[in-house]
Amino acid sequence: MDITVDANSPVPPSAQLIQQVKAAVLNGRIRPGESLPSIRQVANDLALNEKTVAKAYRMLERSGVIQTRGYRGSFVHADAAANCNVDTNGWVHEKLKEATDELRAAGASDADIRNAFNRAMNGSRNE
Repeated sequence: MDITVDANSPVPPSAQLIQQVKAAVLNGRIRPGESLPSIRQVANDLALNEKTVAKAYRMLERSGVIQTRGYRGSFVHADAAANCNVDTNGWVHEKLKEATDELRAAGASDADIRNAFNRAMNGSRNE
């Protein structure tokens, strides 16, 4: 798998990694079940922080493009090609926009919505 990162690009390195892995899956350069290089290996090869690569791998796993099998490593998910086209961020944004619009229509202030969102993200119910 050939991955390069352009340090001068306005696109963050983790996003560049995600885009390139998805492109490799879609054009068949990497296939379902195929193993990916370790986070440490990719970080060393590209002179990146391991946290940057780990973030990209987590996002790819969350999107169903790769799957991590503990100490055995990361592999291309069986449904990776189909999952490459799913825009999770867009879907989440749309759902939050719908909920926000509904709450505003019901009379909730932006501060109320922000506070409730923060509580929900932090797992607490009452404050």
